Amino acid sequence: MGQQAVPAPGGHTDGRDGAAHTLRDERGTRLGRAVLPLVEGAAVAGVVLVLPPGEPVSTRGPSRLAALRMLPLARSLARAGTAEGVLVHPVRYGTRGWNGADATLAADAAWAVREVVRRYGDVPVCLAGHGMGGRAALRAAGHPAVNSVLAMAPWLPESEREREQAREPDGERSRGGGRDTVRQGEPVRQLVGRQVLIMHGTDDARTDPELSYRLAERAKKANRDTCRFEVHSDGHALRQHHAEVLALASDFVLGALLSRAYSRPVTDALAAPPPLGLRMPLAAGFGRSLRR
Repeated sequence: MGQQAVPAPGGHTDGRDGAAHTLRDERGTRLGRAVLPLVEGAAVAGVVLVLPPGEPVSTRGPSRLAALRMLPLARSLARAGTAEGVLVHPVRYGTRGWNGADATLAADAAWAVREVVRRYGDVPVCLAGHGMGGRAALRAAGHPAVNSVLAMAPWLPESEREREQAREPDGERSRGGGRDTVRQGEPVRQLVGRQVLIMHGTDDARTDPELSYRLAERAKKANRDTCRFEVHSDGHALRQHHAEVLALASDFVLGALLSRAYSRPVTDALAAPPPLGLRMPLAAGFGRSLRR
């Protein structure tokens, strides 16, 4: 993908305030200001869209607390990537609820990708989300500009119907009621051609790690460039091994956007067949090992 140069002050693609930066969709979704601006005249090499958690059902406005929880990730990615032309934008949802079949947060993420293309042109986009934002990142990956997805402790609810559907290949047809029906769990076809990394704490009590494994298993069948890391003894917020989590996120996101080599653990995880590449342990000291 090509790179888009940042115009002089007053333009709309440098991450600064301005009329274009307040553009919203009809529901109020917008891009937050870039966490760190690029040096004037620098080229935009890629964009990360950071997607915060949400709630299962709600029409309330976005949660400020959820947005604040994503700041460490956004700042870490910005510090690691700005010098190489990577901009990091938080996404401000129109509402905080997923809202069933409306998949509102995924629609917000898809709008944000279109807005990035409008502002920056032909640059690669990474969708990086936590919890319900992780599900939104996975679901909205179908836009051609999206080249990678980072889903952290993704929220993947499981009803009886979803549990049955999860055992079926994506899109498998079954006959019932005198007509063909399509059984679909959480879709994975939109991930084809993308680099995908899922990470999940093994002690997560809010979102089930086994559900993200099951999704990763199905995604791997459709897209070999899928891997999953397990953060042992960590919970939903991934705080216990925070430094390693941020280091893994930066290694993956910048590797995908800048087409550079991943660290050995990520390379091995992508290459390994299930279950090895989908239950890769995040080693203690991961970030320190990269600096040696």
